[in-house]
Amino acid sequence: MRPHPLISLLTYGKAFRSRFIQAIVCSILNKIFDLAPPVLIGAAVDAVAQKQNSFLARFGISDVYGQLVLLVILSALIWGLESLFEYLYDLLWRNLAQDIEHELRLDAYRHLQDLELAFFEERSTGGLMAILNDDINQLERFLDGGANDILQVLATVIIIGGIFFYLAPGVAAFAMFPMPFILWGSIAFQKLLAPYYAEVREKVGLLNGRLNNNLGGITTIKSFTSEVFEISQVRADSDAYRQSNRRAIKISAAFVPLIRILILIGFCVTLLFGGMAVAAGTLSVGNYSVLVYLIQRLLWPLTRLGETLDRYQRAMASTNRVMDLLETPIAIATGDQPLPLASVQGDIRFRHVAFGYRDRLPVLKDFSLEIPAGKTTAIVGATGSGKSTLVKLLLRFYEIDSGEITLDGVSLKKLKLEDLRRSIGLVSQDIFLFHGTVRENIAYGNPEASVEAVFRAAQAAEADSFIAELPQGYETIVGERGQKLSGGQRQRLALARAILKNPPILVLDEATSAVDNETEAAIQRSLDKITRNRTTIVIAHRLSTIRNADCIYVMDHGELVEKGQHDDLIDRSGIYAGLWQVQTGVKSAR
Repeated sequence: MRPHPLISLLTYGKAFRSRFIQAIVCSILNKIFDLAPPVLIGAAVDAVAQKQNSFLARFGISDVYGQLVLLVILSALIWGLESLFEYLYDLLWRNLAQDIEHELRLDAYRHLQDLELAFFEERSTGGLMAILNDDINQLERFLDGGANDILQVLATVIIIGGIFFYLAPGVAAFAMFPMPFILWGSIAFQKLLAPYYAEVREKVGLLNGRLNNNLGGITTIKSFTSEVFEISQVRADSDAYRQSNRRAIKISAAFVPLIRILILIGFCVTLLFGGMAVAAGTLSVGNYSVLVYLIQRLLWPLTRLGETLDRYQRAMASTNRVMDLLETPIAIATGDQPLPLASVQGDIRFRHVAFGYRDRLPVLKDFSLEIPAGKTTAIVGATGSGKSTLVKLLLRFYEIDSGEITLDGVSLKKLKLEDLRRSIGLVSQDIFLFHGTVRENIAYGNPEASVEAVFRAAQAAEADSFIAELPQGYETIVGERGQKLSGGQRQRLALARAILKNPPILVLDEATSAVDNETEAAIQRSLDKITRNRTTIVIAHRLSTIRNADCIYVMDHGELVEKGQHDDLIDRSGIYAGLWQVQTGVKSAR
């Protein structure tokens, strides 16, 4: 069972322990000096009323003027120290909040990157964004002010309680009587609010997911004229978030009025019984003034306790969500065997591999395949036959259920994931370009590459001609996901990116599906040079791109049903020959 969210947060922030202590000390010292002025006012009243018999006269200052001058000096000193410690605690807490927020977001994102693809398939991008941004920001807001408020409320109760019991034990017993009920009520409210704020965090995650999804699919929304429908969907999610907030606000708003009633009891008791004690001569006028002022000083921070607890409970709900993410186990663990790029030959073998996506039928059963080093191997087959799954398993995006995949005779599970993926250059059908320049996207896999190397990679991918026509050439911004470019242009940039990476293993998953025939022919000429003496895996629907492959495998429902070179497979009149005839127009597709 996970500990309380606050314990989890403190455990996470143990690296900041010394700064926590400094901030706590400054908050408490500030509150001590903040509560000193009522004591000084009481001493001033006592000096004026009692003169030579005042409390300060005991220290050898019998003159009223001298006593008041001393109080002025003490006031200046106390106010200065109060201001100093207020500056220090504000500085410490706010910088601490920024640093913890920064580290927590980096750790959460780092952990997120290490999770397998199956994790992302089951969660919305918007929900994860809500954790990385909104939930972590909630913690920052609490540490910015909430932590200090809680400390100062506790310090106020302890200090004022101590002064009350020292000056007037009889009055203190009655005046402090509501305090246990206030603390009990605060804890009760916290527990009552916890599920409501957990629901709020869940609803905001769903709303963010909807907005993120819709902004990413705005072209589809417009093409299907679904704007009105999507507005209604966003309205429903936003209203669910609003209603969950309203339920939480309905309870949290009741806290301050209830606290005021309890504080009123303490104030009235002090006013009545303290005044009676002065009249009876058992309490001095100065001490009575101190008690009256202090009980009012207790009133203000306690009425803010509801707001502080509100921030605290929101922060704890967010902490739970962030810790849930950080504690998500990493299903695909890296190996410890290094794989230097220079040593990679590229001999790949699938041995009796079984694999199925979660909650779906198996894709591969007892699957075996040999991809020799330095050769071009093509894999074709109908949609859903398992071709792209092989690439995902090779890159260890998913973990196989049984069997073994080896690279140069070493199981992929033994290799360092970073080294394995660095040795493979992937160009997929679903191209993702980052918001940045053309040059930055080509150099993504090799940021230190020279401008000349970027140019050569673009030329090899037949991309330099269209880049030259862009407004700023290689410095043109491609837009989010490369939306300013056509599908074929994005594909050529992705190919250039893989070429510049210069990996020992090149995987082309429908890498020319979005280009025209002329560009495809040009790219094919480049690939003939690029793939020479390099292990290359080509997955294609367009069979014209794989005619020169050293070996072609045909997959059907997760099994290899044909193997050979292009001409041999055509002569066999099997599945491959049928696909070829459809694509060349010899016979029509059914």
